[in-house]
Amino acid sequence: MIKKINKIKEQFVADLNKVKTVDDAEKLKKSLLGKESELSEILKSLKDSDAENKQAIGIASHELRTFITSTIDEFVTRVKKEELDAKLASEKIDVSLTGSLAQFGTKHPLNIVVEEITQIFTEIGFDVLNGNDVESDEYCFQKLNLPVGHPARDMQDTFYIDEETVLSTHCTHMTARVLTQMAEDKNFEGNYACVAIGNVYRRDDDDATHSHQFMQLDLLCIGKKITFANLKWVLKYMCKRLFGEEVNIRLRPSLFPFTEPSVEVDVSCFKCAGQGCSICKYSGWIEILGSGIINEQVMLLNGMDPEKNTALAFGAGIERIAMLKFGISNIRNLYENNVKFLEQFKFYGE
Repeated sequence: MIKKINKIKEQFVADLNKVKTVDDAEKLKKSLLGKESELSEILKSLKDSDAENKQAIGIASHELRTFITSTIDEFVTRVKKEELDAKLASEKIDVSLTGSLAQFGTKHPLNIVVEEITQIFTEIGFDVLNGNDVESDEYCFQKLNLPVGHPARDMQDTFYIDEETVLSTHCTHMTARVLTQMAEDKNFEGNYACVAIGNVYRRDDDDATHSHQFMQLDLLCIGKKITFANLKWVLKYMCKRLFGEEVNIRLRPSLFPFTEPSVEVDVSCFKCAGQGCSICKYSGWIEILGSGIINEQVMLLNGMDPEKNTALAFGAGIERIAMLKFGISNIRNLYENNVKFLEQFKFYGE
């Protein structure tokens, strides 16, 4: 019987080499392991065998059954995989797009200026605050020495949400908020410096150099011994960092409701080095911002004692700085999202 079992195994291996399909493999398996198969007949005859032969034949039959089953299963798995691979290859559809270069964006010139200003002043210990887009009349005007009905409000008394709320017309409202907060803070030691940057809104005729909406920088530095000398140093430091070490500044007396004394600040033309050109209107100087020492009345309106603390302040338009810095002649270019215009700043700062 053992020889017969071995012969069935040899014949199985030979027949399997001729099999090509899954159906043929299943038929072969059934012919060898089915009820009418030769192996089944051998197992049925075990009852007539002695105990020793019965054990040997049983073990050999079981091993043959296991061998046939696992071999057929491996063959079926391999054939099915080959058929699937062939089908996938024949039915493959290329759904990919043609390659294209990624278009990298650029920093906006206004963001470049804001980042530079932020770095300039954080390096010397200033906080950077975000200005409010919407502000109360109290903080936007009244606490800044511009009471209701004052004629100086006319050019800024513009976009009201309601009778008490206005779209911010300058970032100086942050000065009022900071001074009020300092006055209410019992732990305030008398020294603080910050820069506020935000959007401002005014009634204005839009043209090449004006817009009804723009960004503004407002600086405040308060201390026990703040003087005009401190103001001049801060102004000169900022201008040199923004426009180059070779520039100088010029202070001209002016009048602002927030400050007293007040000055207009000019920077020497960085294109012609003060010799005179179209940018500086052949004067050698470019007006850039207004500044001064915080008016005592403003200090009092916000709860501060002008006898104990003084403060310097200045305000400047971010767009104006960007236009001067990058030679932009039309402010509209900053808002129109023209890709060709913005690409000029792709490598700025690298």
